[in-house]
Amino acid sequence: MLNLQIKDIVIAVLKDMGSESMPVTIDYPSDPKHGDYATNVALVAARKLGKNPMELAEQLAGDLRVKSKDLGWIEKVEVAKPGFINFWITNQKLIESTGPSNKKGYFADKKIMVEYTDPNPFKELHIGHLYSNIIGESLCRIFEANGAEVRRVDYYGDVGMHVAKSVWGLMKKMRDEKVTLEDLEKKPLTERIAFLGEGYALGSNAFTEDPKNASEIKDINYLVYMSGQEYLQKKYNWQPQIDYKKYLRPEKETLYQEVKELYEKGKDWSLENFEILYKRLGTKFDNYYPESIAGERGYKIVKENIENGIFVQSEGAIIFPGEEHGLHTRVFINTLGLPTYEAKELGLAPWKYEEFKYDLSFIVTATEIAAYFNVLVEALKKVNPELGAKTKPLLHGMVKLPEGKMSSRSGNVITVNWLIDEAKRRVMPLMSDAVEDKDDVAEKVGIAAVKYAFLRSSIGKDITFDLEESVNFEGNSGPYLQYTYARTQSVLAKSKDQKSKIKDTPALNSYTLNPEERQVLRLIARFEEIVEEAAVRYAPSGLATYLFELAQGFNLFYQKHQILKGQEGVTQFRLSLTEATGKTLKQGLNLLGIQAPEKM
Repeated sequence: MLNLQIKDIVIAVLKDMGSESMPVTIDYPSDPKHGDYATNVALVAARKLGKNPMELAEQLAGDLRVKSKDLGWIEKVEVAKPGFINFWITNQKLIESTGPSNKKGYFADKKIMVEYTDPNPFKELHIGHLYSNIIGESLCRIFEANGAEVRRVDYYGDVGMHVAKSVWGLMKKMRDEKVTLEDLEKKPLTERIAFLGEGYALGSNAFTEDPKNASEIKDINYLVYMSGQEYLQKKYNWQPQIDYKKYLRPEKETLYQEVKELYEKGKDWSLENFEILYKRLGTKFDNYYPESIAGERGYKIVKENIENGIFVQSEGAIIFPGEEHGLHTRVFINTLGLPTYEAKELGLAPWKYEEFKYDLSFIVTATEIAAYFNVLVEALKKVNPELGAKTKPLLHGMVKLPEGKMSSRSGNVITVNWLIDEAKRRVMPLMSDAVEDKDDVAEKVGIAAVKYAFLRSSIGKDITFDLEESVNFEGNSGPYLQYTYARTQSVLAKSKDQKSKIKDTPALNSYTLNPEERQVLRLIARFEEIVEEAAVRYAPSGLATYLFELAQGFNLFYQKHQILKGQEGVTQFRLSLTEATGKTLKQGLNLLGIQAPEKM
C-alpha cells in the first residue's frame, strides 16, 4: 500500500535527523493539485523542536527527494503553506497499485466477535435495531477483509419486563377479542407478529397508567422467568440457577400454564420472524445468546464476587459501587431477586469466550446506554481482567425522523419491514424498463438506500433519517453508487474487449492522462488503504465516503470523455479503468452489506 511505503520513507528521513519518535500520518489531499498523498509531519515537528514549519518542511522535502529517487515511483515532492509536504505518484505506479498487495491484513490471525442487532422477542424489529444490524454486519465484513476470523452473534431479550408487558397485553387482547392461541396459530406469521406488537403496546401503556395493572405485570414477570427456565431446560438442557417461584405470590401460580404457552409460542414466532428479516438484510448469525441463560450465569458470577468486595449488598439489592472507580453505582441484582441487564451482560462475556476464544469482542449498541456500558466493562475488568480488556462497546447514535424521536411504547414505531418495503416502493418507478426482474432489483436498491443512509455518518453521531433523500438516484446515496456500478457494466457490455485488466494495458509513457482519468486511477489505487483504515477506526463511514468520491470521479470522467471511441491504446486503457472502477465499487458496496445489480 502506497501510504505505508511513503510513511516508511518519511520515518527513515526523521530517523536520520534524530527525530524517529515523531508521529507520522499520511493523508489524502482533497484537491489533486496538492498531490496524491500529503503529510503534516513538519508542522508537528516544528512545534516540538521550536523551528519554522516551512523551513523544516523544505529541509525534509529535500531529504525525501533524495531518499525516494532510487524508488522511481515518486514523481515529485513539494512543500505547501503552512508546512505540508505533498507527494505525486507516477501513473505506472498507480496502475500497479490497483490490485491487492501481499501485505497481511491488519487483523490477520485475530479472532473477533461482533454482537449486534440484539432484538427483543414479542416486539417487532424497529429502526434502532436496524441501525445496529447495518453497522455490525458492515464491520464484520470489513474485519474479514482485513484477515480476521469473525464470529457474528445475536443476543436477544427473551425475558424481562418487556416480555411480561407483552404477555399481559396479549392475554387481555385475546380475552377482549375472543381469540384463542389456536386461532392465532392459523394466521400468517406477519399477522401474528403484528398481534404481538399490539400486545406489547397495550401492556406497556397499562403498566404506566394503573398501579393494579403494574402489580399484575410484575407477577407475570416471575412466571416469564420460570417459563424461560423450562424452555431452556428442554431446548438447551440448562440447569436453573435461580428459584423464581419463591418470589411469586401463591395465588398467581394458576396463571403459569397460560403464561408459559403464550411465552413459548410468542418467542418461537418472534425468532422465526427475525430470521426472515436477517436473511433479507444479508446477515447470518453464527451464535445466538438468550438473555435468560446470560442472566442466570451473571447472577451466579455476582453472588460469587460479594465476599471479595467487587459487589456489595445494599438495601436488599446487590450493587457494583461505581463511585469507587469514578463512575456511578448500578444495581446487578434487584430487590426482587432478579438479575438486571448489567448482570446479564456480565454473564454473557465469559459464555461467549467459552464458545469462541476471541481476541476482541465488540458490542454494537446505542450511545444512550454509554454510562451503563462504562460500569459494566469496569465490573467485568474486576471479575475477569482479560475479558474486560478485550470487550469494546461500539456506540452508535440515535435515529430520528425529521419530525422527532420514535417510540415503540406508543405503537407508532417504524418497523424494519415497513421501512424496506416503503423504500422499495419508492425506487420502483425510477428504474429502467430494461431491468428484467424489477421486484428483485428494487429490493436490492431499497435496502441499499436505507443501509447507506446509516453508514455514511460517523457511528457515534445521531442521524436524522430522510427516506426521500435516501432513495435518490443522484447525490450521496446508496442507489447512486449502485447506478454508477451498473453504468460501468453497461459500458463493458457494449465493448468487444470486456476482460482487459488495468494492469495489462500498455505502459502509458506516450499518453498523458487527463485530470479525470488520473483522479479515478488515484482513487482506485487507494481502495485497500481505505478498507484497512475503516477496520482500524471501526468506521464504515470512511469507506462510504470513499465510494461516493469514486462514483463522482468516474461519472465526471464518463461525461467528459469517450470510452469506446478513440485510439486503440487509449480505448483499452479507458475500458480497463471502467472495469477496475466497477470491480472496486462492487467490492466496496459488499463491505457495506450492499448488493450491486448489473442493471438499474
